[in-house]
Amino acid sequence: MTDTWTERWNERYRQSEYAYGEEPNNYLKEQLEKLTPGSILFPAEGEGRNAVYAAKQGWEVFAFDISSAGKDKAMQLAEMNNVNIDYQIGFLETLDFKANQFDALALIYAHFPAAIKSAYHQTLDRYVKKDGLIIFEAFSKSHLAYNSKDEKVGGPKELEMLFSIQEIKEDFDNYEILALEETIIELNEGLYHNGVGSVIRFVGRKK
Repeated sequence: MTDTWTERWNERYRQSEYAYGEEPNNYLKEQLEKLTPGSILFPAEGEGRNAVYAAKQGWEVFAFDISSAGKDKAMQLAEMNNVNIDYQIGFLETLDFKANQFDALALIYAHFPAAIKSAYHQTLDRYVKKDGLIIFEAFSKSHLAYNSKDEKVGGPKELEMLFSIQEIKEDFDNYEILALEETIIELNEGLYHNGVGSVIRFVGRKK
């Protein structure tokens, strides 16, 4: 990842409004409601809406992103909601997470650059405990057709940054699949996720 990539996200998160809103992602919320709180990691967490929600539900929350502007907004949101989150800035390979540290990993629209996304998934997997869970929602490769009709729905415009069911199976082949589907949903998340799009949803338990 480059300084251009970092600046792109800093620019988006410097706006006064929350780019993807202050409320949690619906799929994440639905999945967390089924679980007993433990420790959870949010990669590419941006302005903190999902991390703050998890903290409000009693989770011990860790997050990271490359955007310092995103962290600033996340910490403001945490303060407004009277919760604490441990939020680091930097690329994954520079951070100090430990093997088997987390009970859950939440990948919510964590669209890493194509050249590193599978390697990042494999690194993140090492931080998940045995029997720990992954909760995943992100745009599918079919989403390009929706984005081209309506840019307000958001999402990367590069096919290689989007996901397929097969990629998820390959990247997380050491997980029992509890749920895995490609589906069409209507998003209403802040300024940049509005409209109908195609997503991959996945919940897996580490074997």
